[in-house]
Amino acid sequence: MSDERQRIHPDDVRARLARKSLDVPRDRLRSTREKKDAARNRVPTDATPTQRRPRSRNVEYQAIKGTLHERLIDEMNEQNVLARPDDELESFVNEFVTEILENEEWPLNETERRRLSEDLIEETLGTGPLSVLMGDPAVTDIMVNRYDEVFVERFGQLEATDIRFRDEEHLVRIIQRIASRVGRRIDTSSPMVDARLPDGSRINATLPPVTIDGPTLSIRRFGRRRLTRADLIRLGMFSSQMQRFFELIVVYRKNIIVSGGTGSGKSTLLGAIAEAIPDRERIITIEDAAELLLQQRHVVRMETRASNLEGQGRITQRDLVVNALRMRPDRILMGEVRAGEALDMLQAMNTGHDGSLTTIHANSPRDAFSRLETMVMMAGTELPSRAIREQAVSALDYIIQVRRYEDGVRRVERVAEVVGMEQTTPQLQDIYTFRQTGRDASGISGEHQATGVVPRIAEELSDRGVQIPKQELFGTAFSASSALEDERL
Repeated sequence: MSDERQRIHPDDVRARLARKSLDVPRDRLRSTREKKDAARNRVPTDATPTQRRPRSRNVEYQAIKGTLHERLIDEMNEQNVLARPDDELESFVNEFVTEILENEEWPLNETERRRLSEDLIEETLGTGPLSVLMGDPAVTDIMVNRYDEVFVERFGQLEATDIRFRDEEHLVRIIQRIASRVGRRIDTSSPMVDARLPDGSRINATLPPVTIDGPTLSIRRFGRRRLTRADLIRLGMFSSQMQRFFELIVVYRKNIIVSGGTGSGKSTLLGAIAEAIPDRERIITIEDAAELLLQQRHVVRMETRASNLEGQGRITQRDLVVNALRMRPDRILMGEVRAGEALDMLQAMNTGHDGSLTTIHANSPRDAFSRLETMVMMAGTELPSRAIREQAVSALDYIIQVRRYEDGVRRVERVAEVVGMEQTTPQLQDIYTFRQTGRDASGISGEHQATGVVPRIAEELSDRGVQIPKQELFGTAFSASSALEDERL
């Protein structure tokens, strides 16, 4: 039977409804929700837009878009165009949509016809339903727990969204497309992927059975421009007094670790304090997913690589550290130490590569030492704990602890100087701390304060004839001996 004979004319629908008796007993009146469901079932799929419930318009549009997208993908596969550049793919999608709308009858209004091409391009080349969130500069994290459950982080706070995927298959298709476009693979045999998008965003995705309730996708977004020291001071991450101290220890080549929890702003702070590195120095950055954006001219960026389909070709951070040492670096910046590369990083700091910077996941400066010790053991060496601690104390000069507070604001919690060993215990002294004074509806109130401890770099520079304003930078509240920590690992 032809489409014309199957189609019910709108006038026939109206005439049929007009003949119906509307005198329904009150006890048989249905709820509003039941009426809407019944009305939705009675209206044919090709009825005119004026006959549909407004709330169901988006559902029908999404269904039509899904059908056309499947046809588009099939046609792209048949013509083998998926590997072409993005501009050619966009032209292909536009031609496909134009041909469909000219030659076939689809129940779309003018607004929907105009946006169909753009939406199909986003479905084919981009992140599908998440494109709206990817374009929102206030969104820093996108978390897809299920195909129908999407959360975002805005201004440090988590909130639910009304973004939905059609089904699990739709979400899996988006995940696989994102992974394939950055040279990674995810399927049932390899159900996890960690990668970087072209705009610098970092993604992590999983498939069942790793995640029991269905596929998940996490996207850590970074701003279109790098946050500078001035931006972080304005946002309350640290004070202008601390910024002058950070410049001092970076310019005079002190080894620094930025420590903190997930999402606390470690990489952002690392990039900000690295602004003070002189432009004449050669910098090599090593990261799992390239995030650091440095303004210096002489920068070489290195990134790890996962195994290929045959399980070959993996390049780890440890491989890159070893290779970087042969590239005549003045500074090595490692995005984060996670495993055995910690040993190579400490050795580099101890063998002439002063001024290196890295980050680590830890809840305090002392925890950072414990984690370093564990990571060095992961390198497969049989070094005793005391030797590892001595090497760490010799290599590190300062640990900057960052934290995301309850109000969502990321702040430097402590700046600690490594001052030596007492028997088997690394000794630390705080130079700056954040002192919380209260909390109200607008957030946490407090200020960064100098402890009064004058770090050893002040004496070192004084011996070299460089005078620094000790009173302005460090204050005189406490003596160094009172600030020295006596805690044990």
